[in-house]
Amino acid sequence: MPGFQYKALNAEGARLQGVVNAADEREAARLLERRGLSLLALAPAEAAASGRLGRRRRLQPRDVVLAMHELSTLLASGVALAEAVQAQSRSAHHPRLLQAFESISAALRQGQAFSQALLATGLPLPAYVHTLVQSGERSGQLGKALHDAVAQMEYDLQVRGEIRQALTYPAVLVAAGIGAVVMMFTFVVPKFAALLDRAQDLPWLGWAVLNTGMLARQYWWAVLAALAVLALGLYRLLRSPQGRARLYERLERLPLLGPWRVEAETASWARILATLLGNRVPLLDALALAQAGVRAPGRRARLEEVLRNVRAGSTLADALEEQGALTATGYNLVRVGERSGELPAMLGSLARLCQDSGRARMKQFLALLEPVAILLIGSVIGLIMIGIILAITSANDIVA
Repeated sequence: MPGFQYKALNAEGARLQGVVNAADEREAARLLERRGLSLLALAPAEAAASGRLGRRRRLQPRDVVLAMHELSTLLASGVALAEAVQAQSRSAHHPRLLQAFESISAALRQGQAFSQALLATGLPLPAYVHTLVQSGERSGQLGKALHDAVAQMEYDLQVRGEIRQALTYPAVLVAAGIGAVVMMFTFVVPKFAALLDRAQDLPWLGWAVLNTGMLARQYWWAVLAALAVLALGLYRLLRSPQGRARLYERLERLPLLGPWRVEAETASWARILATLLGNRVPLLDALALAQAGVRAPGRRARLEEVLRNVRAGSTLADALEEQGALTATGYNLVRVGERSGELPAMLGSLARLCQDSGRARMKQFLALLEPVAILLIGSVIGLIMIGIILAITSANDIVA
């Protein structure tokens, strides 16, 4: 039954909007009147969605996670798959998600498997989601498999959000400091440029500060161009998968930030592997999917060697220890899990340990990052002011 987007007023005069399902516009209007609503506007939901499509923001990972979470909740509540998907296709999600669930619903009516229909939508889902859905279909536990996939997606989203939130204030601080330095060199320092003509024997620092200010004032367009190129280069680096991979690789070599990144990667790898194994995905397939989610090229290469060694007959703990992929605690947990048959539970414990340790290191890193950034910016501004003062005092000495 088609849906119609409406805008109406209730008995108290409050403005309402939503979607009503009806055979045609006339029936939709009658349904709204029976609810005591005064109709203001009525249009097919598909047309309203397509009209907003160009103005809506692009699909975000949070939108996908929320939609999949609602679907897994419906399945866990005992709702049939076809009915749950159809309910999602009528909910007020992003237009792309509406189209995806409508295509899944049509594919299910044609007898297609849910995993194939989900893959055909092209939604930005991690590779392990499709594997978990397929394993859930085989085992008859699709709801549990989808719930585990959503839990892992929420964890990945949480980690990215924590990192982004943690770096927001230092990034704003550094940007503000750079802007303050540029403003001083461009507008403040040139005010004292006359000292260059009146004094020939200025201190080196004063001469350098004044000349730099004059050059910045004269070639301001070059300064802006350099900053724009730097910003564009950083943006392209962060947008490029290869650039991000190189950045992650270098971050792991830093003294304090490196262990944090390693523990965050290890926690994510262990959680994915535990989730896959808990849903009866074969070990070799689970290892391949888990190592594909690791971002640092060097660590991913070591995990690929682990996969080869396990395929050749080695135990997972021995293969990990041979490549130096974990800590001593991690090797012990994996080894105990293999011997007891509780490998998913032990990997889950390893993920929680690394997650807690990583958060502690992140707090320690941030506690040092902010004062260091303030110190560096203050030092640069202080050098500029000292240079100006030295130039002024030197000129006064010469005049006297």
